[in-house]
This record gives sequence, C-alpha cells and structure tokens, in this order.
Amino acid sequence: MSVQSSEKSLSRKQRLQEKQRRQLAVVDTVDKAEAKMRKAEVELAVAVAEAVQVFGDEESASEGLDMPVEAIRRFLGMARDEAVGADEAAEAAGAS
Repeated sequence: MSVQSSEKSLSRKQRLQEKQRRQLAVVDTVDKAEAKMRKAEVELAVAVAEAVQVFGDEESASEGLDMPVEAIRRFLGMARDEAVGADEAAEAAGAS
C-alpha cells in the first residue's frame, strides 16, 4: 500500500512541477513581450520628439500626427528620460 501512496505523491509532485514549469514559461514570455513593448515605446517616443522638431511645436505635431497633445507630451517625457538614461550609462561606462 505504501508503494501506491508514494506513486500518488510522486504524481502530485510531478503535476506540481509541470504546473510551475508552465507558469514560469508564461512569466518568461510576458517578460520578453514587455521588453519588446518598452523598446517599441522608446522608439515611438524618439520619433515623436523628432516630429515635434520638424513640425515646430507640440500642437502642430499633434495635428500632423493626429495624436492628442497629452500623448505627445507623454512621449516627449519618455524620450527625455531615455536620453538622460543613455547619458548616465555613457558616463558610467567612461568612468570605469
């Protein structure tokens, strides 16, 4: 009887391990997708910043891109943050 019981325990353990493996795989997939999304947002933010320069101001870029001014400002903030982060990373690399 103890053999049967240990087989059930092993089976439960295997089921749990498989469930955990699937959960980790899903988390990994989501993490990768979020990283891709962040990269795409940064690229869009840089493009919006360039558009503001080309159009002359936020309102003109908003009209030209058919994008709300609030979105333009959000992307400009992201582009600024990205530029600051890149500058800090370059300084840190130069200091080492």
